[in-house]
Amino acid sequence: MPSASVTSKGQITLPKEVRDNLGVRTGDRVAFRFGSDGRYVIEAETLDLLDIEGAITPRRRGVTVESMKRVVRRRGAGARR
Repeated sequence: MPSASVTSKGQITLPKEVRDNLGVRTGDRVAFRFGSDGRYVIEAETLDLLDIEGAITPRRRGVTVESMKRVVRRRGAGARR
């Protein structure tokens, strides 16, 4: 069973076997959750970008053909706006 020592600053290094099993890498976060049985559970708090796919929807603004034509005419005439 893997184990770790606590430093004077209260830090531990997760053994490689534990990191591998949790799927955590340098910079990832882990959570320590107190279970109903009185034990702590260590869980990876890594987030895959695909997990949040669709959480933010782009703002779409409608543009009419007439407004596009106006912009093209102005730009063609050398105007900035």
